[in-house]
Amino acid sequence: MPLYSYRCTACDHPFETLVRGAETPACPSCGSTAREKLVSRPATPGSSGEMLKTARRAAAREGHFSNYSKAERSKI
Repeated sequence: MPLYSYRCTACDHPFETLVRGAETPACPSCGSTAREKLVSRPATPGSSGEMLKTARRAAAREGHFSNYSKAERSKI
């Protein structure tokens, strides 16, 4: 059951709902089935530098260095 985002064309209310097969979702605000499917922006994987540093510090504390390059391992 995928989660879809819609905008009701009758009352302009945006909503998300789980949709099963050929089910036609109704607006939770006004009950109308006149709706427009919205395009959702995908979530990007977390790859910030700070997250990487935190993960590397945790790995070093636990004693495994598989996420470090050979050059980086020699400095630790």
